[in-house]
Amino acid sequence: MPESEVDSGNMIGVLDNFPKQIEEAAGLAGKIKITGEVTQIIVAGMGGSGHPGDMLKAYAQSIGLKTPVLVVRDYSLPEFVGSKTLVFAISYSGNTEETISTLKNAVRKGCKIIVITSGGKLRQIADEKSLPLILVPAGIQPRLSLAYMFMPMLTVLANSGYIRDVEGEIRKTADFLRRSSVREQSRELASKLTGKIPLIYASTQLGIAAYIWKILINECSKAHAFSNVFPEMNHNEINAFRNMQAKYYAVILQDELDHERVRERMAISKDIISKAGVESTQIVLKGRSFITKLFTAILTGMYVSYYLALNYSTDPTPVPVVEELKARLRRKFRDS
Repeated sequence: MPESEVDSGNMIGVLDNFPKQIEEAAGLAGKIKITGEVTQIIVAGMGGSGHPGDMLKAYAQSIGLKTPVLVVRDYSLPEFVGSKTLVFAISYSGNTEETISTLKNAVRKGCKIIVITSGGKLRQIADEKSLPLILVPAGIQPRLSLAYMFMPMLTVLANSGYIRDVEGEIRKTADFLRRSSVREQSRELASKLTGKIPLIYASTQLGIAAYIWKILINECSKAHAFSNVFPEMNHNEINAFRNMQAKYYAVILQDELDHERVRERMAISKDIISKAGVESTQIVLKGRSFITKLFTAILTGMYVSYYLALNYSTDPTPVPVVEELKARLRRKFRDS
């Protein structure tokens, strides 16, 4: 079956255009900045709109940012937030009920607020309250719009003097991905994953990339996948290779700058997994910046989930089970 007959939403076009998305995303925030002291940064978002928060948290760790970054996936903010809290309220659609509730909570608490959305109720609230608003292009799935939602946060923080200017790193990341062979390598890896349950592992710092792989395979390929991080998995999950109940394939995402003990744990774990009869692939992420490595890992996961979906003759874009669940919830609360 031709790809075009399965890929009704042209996901491959979105992926091939991803380097351009990265470049465009860098300019979306314009000159928006915040002033005054910030004691914590909170990113409020759900699903694909929440991942940019985890990415920002990982980036902050990579540069040694002293201001803590927290991700809130709920209807309200922690009690400690206030006027010195910076809140990024992110919902790609603009209609995520948890994020709408959290945004209203942030307004009541007098937080510094930046809204990132393509429209919907979030845009309406931002307009009504005169909140700084960053509009992202509409029309693609949130899980494929990560650059549009992540890069503007970096721009705002750089504009405000909280982090160094990242425009050069962003441009180099886009150029790196254009020159890479990510698409071809991902197609090969998807063939190896077909018929097996993917287990995606990474260091704690790149754990969000491993988790995004899991989510992409769930949503695009409509298949099970699981993720974990080193060194934590060595204290529990490594035992599960003694009594396996399914066919697995392990993928290890390694930053060439991971802690030496973590790299050694990865090597030993790969050997243990191999002796248990489980095949694996280790992807060593290279590049001059953490942003480049992070987005190389994420784009690889996007392509893998796309080709895995095709191998299962599955349309990678729509999520009919999620839509059914939402519809049933709406009926339930309407009728109650």
